[in-house]
Amino acid sequence: MFKNFSGNAHITRALERMIAQERIPQTLLFAGPEGTGKATLARRFAAQLLGDPGKIEQDDLSLPHNLEIVAARERWPADKRNQDPLLFSTHPDFVTFAPDGPLRQISIEQMRLLKERAPFKPLRGNRRVFLIDHIDRAGEQAANSLLKTLEEPPDHLILLATAENAYDLLPTIRSRAVPFWFAPLSNEEMKAFTAGRGLDHPERRIALAAGSPGLAVSLDLEANDRRRTAMLTLLEVAAGSVPFGAWIPYSETIARSRNEKLDLYLKVLYELLRDVLVLREGGSAIRNEDVRTKLEALAKRLSFAWIRIAVKKLDELAELVRRNIQKTIALDDLILELRAA
Repeated sequence: MFKNFSGNAHITRALERMIAQERIPQTLLFAGPEGTGKATLARRFAAQLLGDPGKIEQDDLSLPHNLEIVAARERWPADKRNQDPLLFSTHPDFVTFAPDGPLRQISIEQMRLLKERAPFKPLRGNRRVFLIDHIDRAGEQAANSLLKTLEEPPDHLILLATAENAYDLLPTIRSRAVPFWFAPLSNEEMKAFTAGRGLDHPERRIALAAGSPGLAVSLDLEANDRRRTAMLTLLEVAAGSVPFGAWIPYSETIARSRNEKLDLYLKVLYELLRDVLVLREGGSAIRNEDVRTKLEALAKRLSFAWIRIAVKKLDELAELVRRNIQKTIALDDLILELRAA
């Protein structure tokens, strides 16, 4: 039923049983790491319920024309976005609500629109399906607005939601959803996936994707290497192994790259810190194998306490990303704080 879907077979089997027995919960939550197929499986599940999978797949947010729509809306003023909340609905009975605006959040206007449209009867068949992609990016007001729909959903409505961390949601939302936990794929599953897709540099993609097939496909290795070079220099400067002047050219380049989000750099920095910790504690399985020599030098220099502080500071910075902070100021400040540590 869910052919060519990689990994998490226990979830696909459970969904197949639900469909076969005609026992579909009205709210399902797909939670797990980025790129493990949560939204993909949600669309395929909806296609089994509604038919016409080709139209439903046109709502895939990774498609170029959808990426262009999302990127264009980031330049809209907030009042214009509020008047025209973002949704995708190529299939008449399938609607996708996706993160919107420069902070990529689920807005209260979107959830009000969901509440307004929820009572509408299906145009075909006996069901409508709404997908909220990244429900964990809903603010408190948006989450509370959604809760009103979850408390008394119309009989015809199936609500699917995805989240990287289910515990970022209100407990009242979690309690009203049937959860499915997506795990990263094994190394063997990733090898089969990359071979089946004919991806270039499969070993590097497998290492960097960390069990997420979606990331393996979408990963831009050239851009990743550029960001990694910058973040590796940041770590070396923060650790005191090279002078602060080594960071300045990268800081200036990042400042000029207005289209690149800060969180893209933070993800790379998390991975580098992970590799440094693995090496420091005597492990060998790192994700950035081609820069092992530099990472080993950092591992010898840095203490566990320093790495712990660095991760804590990075967590704090990741929280501030939602407030649209200035990239280079944030990274410069991170270096200074870590040098002091």
